Order: sequence, then C-alpha cells, then structure tokens
Amino acid sequence: MTVEHHDLQHDFPEFHDRIHALKTSNAHFARLFDEYHEVDRQVRRIEQEIETPSDAVTEELKMRRVKLKGELYAMLRA
Repeated sequence: MTVEHHDLQHDFPEFHDRIHALKTSNAHFARLFDEYHEVDRQVRRIEQEIETPSDAVTEELKMRRVKLKGELYAMLRA
C-alpha cells in the first residue's frame, strides 16, 4: 500500500518561508503545526497497518487532520 505524505511543506511548498516564520513567531501556529504532524503520523501508521484501531477512530483522526490543515492554511494565507 502506498502511503501519501501530507506534511505541510510538501502540500504547500509556496508557503515554505511563511511556515518557518510562523513556527518561530506564533505559538498558536506552532502548537497547531505540531498537533497536525502528530495526527498525520498516526494516520500514516494506520495506513501502513502498523496500528489497527477501529474505523471510527481512523475516521476521527482523518477529520481532525483535515480540520487542522484548514486552520493552518487559513493562518498561512492571512
């Protein structure tokens, strides 16, 4: 099974410098960034079948990842 990487640097290369600036200057962005990457790591482990939680847990994690990405994207565009 091929597992897609959803890290922000990969998904939003045009915001590379802005991501770095916000991570170092905005504590809220940094916290969301870290949370996003932790949730993404958990989803990747599930997709790689390293962990096998219920479908409900998997869907909840995926929805959380989408919500966090949306919040981070909004902050990047602001």
